[in-house]
Amino acid sequence: MTYIETLGFNAKKASVKIASASTGEKNVILENIAKALRENTDRIIEANKLDISKAKENGISDVMVDRLMLDEKRINAIADAVVALTKLGDPVGQVVGGHTHPNGMKIEKVRVPLGVIGIIYESRPNVTVDAAALCIKSGNATILRGGKEAINSNILLVEIMREAIEKSGFPKDIVAIIEDTSRDTANEFMRCNKYVDVLIPRGGAGLINACVMNATVPVIETGTGNCHIFIDASADKEMAINITNNGKTQRPSVCNAVESLLVHKDIAEEILPLIKSKLDEHDVEIRGCEKTLSILGESDKVKPATEEDYDTEFLGYILSCKVVDDIDEAIEHISKYTTHHSECIITENFRNAEKFLNSIDAAAVYVNASTRFTDGEVFGLGAEIGISTQKLHARGPMGLSELTTIKYLIRGNGQIR
Repeated sequence: MTYIETLGFNAKKASVKIASASTGEKNVILENIAKALRENTDRIIEANKLDISKAKENGISDVMVDRLMLDEKRINAIADAVVALTKLGDPVGQVVGGHTHPNGMKIEKVRVPLGVIGIIYESRPNVTVDAAALCIKSGNATILRGGKEAINSNILLVEIMREAIEKSGFPKDIVAIIEDTSRDTANEFMRCNKYVDVLIPRGGAGLINACVMNATVPVIETGTGNCHIFIDASADKEMAINITNNGKTQRPSVCNAVESLLVHKDIAEEILPLIKSKLDEHDVEIRGCEKTLSILGESDKVKPATEEDYDTEFLGYILSCKVVDDIDEAIEHISKYTTHHSECIITENFRNAEKFLNSIDAAAVYVNASTRFTDGEVFGLGAEIGISTQKLHARGPMGLSELTTIKYLIRGNGQIR
């Protein structure tokens, strides 16, 4: 067996044990993981320092370094999130439908684990624990493949979790990590159909496209967020400024941050300077259309937008901007460039609000609220493994239920066909 096949074989075998575990048993595993993380805080910080140092040597941006960094506060927050999962309902075994056949058979439709979930992600090491914990609670085994930027942190986090799982009386291979971060190993992982039931990539467009194009394991697309705000002519100006500022600057490195601003021509001359003034507080660069430039003036912080800019998830302090004639042009623009994640309209016009809600094809569509709310915990799911931007099986924040599938249980007393 190859290295990947061995990981897959062991995970498949372990998945049988966790699939049949009771809710109480799974909660004990999670509690033990949280306790072990807190007890090993100093070790985790030391391993993380190696990753931070290497990242800085490689010239990684400050925003991305921040995504990578773990300190005592963040480790405690990760452990708290694991404990929070113990308070959530267990989807496994949940009856979602059923009926009695005319011949007397009782047919039930119940939730069961997916099996072995492969997760490919980039720099954030908190994903290592979040993903593993979600898989455990939903009765799945998981194989993790993080980026090279966080490899020291990830290896140690998985080692700590595996020890906690074993102490809880379950096979440690419920959670595994691919320590080889080479592209060849990633490609083999994407094709490990024999052992991996589903693949979930979490990261930028490049990673997700690589999985979609190369994987033979079924893929759930998540994460890429070229999110838009459209400020309609009737928009409340203060609301528009606050939502745009929040969407762009509150945490620019995440998938639900705003990347593109569309402004109705009737309000553009008044609202754009006010928005720029607010964004200047965070040193945001605006890349705009000719009309935007004529209103704001070209400068080191206001530059001409290219076609590529409207198609880019910046994950930083850059915002593309376009002045549009009406809501139809806004919808057309969004439909062309959307990644189907989160889109927003700011308007006081009921008909335009409803038109936007019904016309935009995205996992989350907002009226007069920030796209930053697209999050499993905020939506009441408790936690998420990612934001699905596709339409099959799961869409939007993927909580515990989305990490299960359906099985039909049929009970008879001798019926034949």
